[in-house]
Amino acid sequence: MKHLLIGSLEAYSGKSATILGLAQQLLSKDLQVAYGKPVSTLTAPSSPDGADEDIQFLKKTLGLATSQLRPTILWLDTPRLLQRMQGGDQIDYQQQLGQYGEGHEGDLVVLEGPSTLNEGQLFDLSLAQMAAVVDAEIVLIVRGHSPKLVDALVDAKRCLGDRLLGVLINDIPDAQFDTFTNQVKPFLEAQQIAVFGLMPRSSLLRSVSVQELVEQLQAEVLCGGDRLGLMVEQLTIGAMNVNSALKYFHKAINMAVVTGSDRTDLQLAALEASTQCLILTGRFAPNTIVLNRADDLEIPVLLVDSDTLTTVEIVDRAFGQVRLHEAVKVEYIEHLFKEHFDLDRLLTLLGLAPALSA
Repeated sequence: MKHLLIGSLEAYSGKSATILGLAQQLLSKDLQVAYGKPVSTLTAPSSPDGADEDIQFLKKTLGLATSQLRPTILWLDTPRLLQRMQGGDQIDYQQQLGQYGEGHEGDLVVLEGPSTLNEGQLFDLSLAQMAAVVDAEIVLIVRGHSPKLVDALVDAKRCLGDRLLGVLINDIPDAQFDTFTNQVKPFLEAQQIAVFGLMPRSSLLRSVSVQELVEQLQAEVLCGGDRLGLMVEQLTIGAMNVNSALKYFHKAINMAVVTGSDRTDLQLAALEASTQCLILTGRFAPNTIVLNRADDLEIPVLLVDSDTLTTVEIVDRAFGQVRLHEAVKVEYIEHLFKEHFDLDRLLTLLGLAPALSA
């Protein structure tokens, strides 16, 4: 079986979304695909199969059998790191990784690599080390913050050599898309770095569900408990006078509004705008007028124990670590990859092109 390793230069670059979109396309070509995540930075699960939530999600979404999954061999957290530093962890992780391809049949194993080029180095499981052990080709996923990313990609090519098949650049702002198309992509191609896709920024993929905010904030749901699937794209803080707030409220789309539970005027104003949920600080319930109006409009109202600053920090962190577990995101990713990802070129470079006519 061939192995394809999906890596990145920084955390939360879109590896899981890429694996999902790529696997959807591969399965549509009747290719036999397996998936593994050798190193996980998530909390070790208590589930019997020992799979982290990303693996469980992809297994369910893609309809993979247990035989198509490869185990996580390292749960990378601070205690494990310290244990390794102190000589208490002598496990040969490369030997375990080397068993990934034994006794399995199929066309391609897609492996999710570490968050950076160096993560896992202490355990001999950096991106380059993984690729060498399983003889994998590498595709790097990078976010299109700025054309300056070419520096990092040229350096990555120097570090990874011929194992780097190419890159996928995602989350490109509309204002930068022409620059990436007409300047960044040709430059990278001239450096022998194939560009398999340029993905536009999506407010949907950067959004979080109200349910996710409830969990992150440990919030009490005062109303709208059946609407926690609503997606939040922006965060707005209601801390000014109501006239000033209205200007911001009516510019925002699908927002969560954080405000004090005593600010009835701001709460009512927010409910009349494009608000997906109210997040109230202050530790006491709002006026029943607000709850009744929110109930009429089917807008969830959450009550949190934390102060406004802490609440905003938690919500900001949720936006920075968005997950893909909503069906609407799964559908959108499939659409993005059909339109913007050059699957045929990838398969050709992997030596799987004959499968296209199968």
